[in-house]
Amino acid sequence: MTTQTTPHVPQVVFACVRNGGRSVAARLLTEHYARGRVVALSAGTQPGEHIHPEVAVELEALGLDTSREHPKHLTREMIAASDLAITLGCGETCPYVPGVTYRDWPVDDPGGQDEATVRRVLADLDGRVRELLRELVPDLDLPPSVVTS
Repeated sequence: MTTQTTPHVPQVVFACVRNGGRSVAARLLTEHYARGRVVALSAGTQPGEHIHPEVAVELEALGLDTSREHPKHLTREMIAASDLAITLGCGETCPYVPGVTYRDWPVDDPGGQDEATVRRVLADLDGRVRELLRELVPDLDLPPSVVTS
């Protein structure tokens, strides 16, 4: 008798301060490319009231739906349930959970920035997310980038 094991689906939490730009973009990009092979969460240490409108406009232009996005508070439980926590500017205010791998992505805050800056930040995140997915799910057939140069 053979037993089948369900493959582990990695979970990543993207954390920033307001959860209105970088972390939301990273989560949406991850979900788009991973197609169910990675679970992505986003949250903030001091969540704002809404997603930055300039970020939402550019994400929508890339074909990523932001209509259900709203800032969420980052909890120890979110991090503890994740394999990887990626911080995007929340620094030492992010809860630390032993056993979880942390990485910091030094990505500029797109909130309140002009269109060109927001696009540059999204392109930066796109490249980082695609590289992360190659690492987490090496056999994933990544679709083409949504960001055009």
